[in-house]
Amino acid sequence: MTAENFWSRRRAAVEAEERAEREEQEAAVLAEEYAALEEKTDEDILAELNLPEPETLEAGDDFSAFMAKAVPDRIRRRALRVLWKSNPILANIDQLVDYGEDFTDSAMVVENLQTAYQVGKGMLKHVEEMARQAEAEEQAQDTPELEDAPEEEPVEMAEVVPQGSDEVSEDETDEPAIQAAPRRMKFRLEETA
Repeated sequence: MTAENFWSRRRAAVEAEERAEREEQEAAVLAEEYAALEEKTDEDILAELNLPEPETLEAGDDFSAFMAKAVPDRIRRRALRVLWKSNPILANIDQLVDYGEDFTDSAMVVENLQTAYQVGKGMLKHVEEMARQAEAEEQAQDTPELEDAPEEEPVEMAEVVPQGSDEVSEDETDEPAIQAAPRRMKFRLEETA
């Protein structure tokens, strides 16, 4: 371990401690401010922060002042409700929004819910398999019964002789078997001057 690594790690640790102390002090100051604001009414807080009543704001007004750290959560929520009501895009959520519903509500759970989604495979393979099975069933219904079809004579298979065996078939001629030479990579080095 070099001295430079030691001092750089030590410097980083001191900076992290100072940052944690600053954040702790800021949190304590905010907690004191919130405690003082909790005792006041909403009208007093709005007058102190020089903010209008959230319900008087309309579409196009600036709601960013209500997002400051000094504004208590209850007033921020009131302003956000007005914002959501004032903008039709935010107020009317269509059914195309993913995760727009509350899936934690047990009353909304459907019994025996089945899905085509398979973990790691997705939905496509399952849907293709279902289509293949449906097509096979249609073909089975459209084809005539096997009893009506004439019987075919069995076909004799030629005997396959593995390469390199000593057995020689009758059809073989005196010509030697052509075997491909193994391929090798060739490199060309070009000298540059």
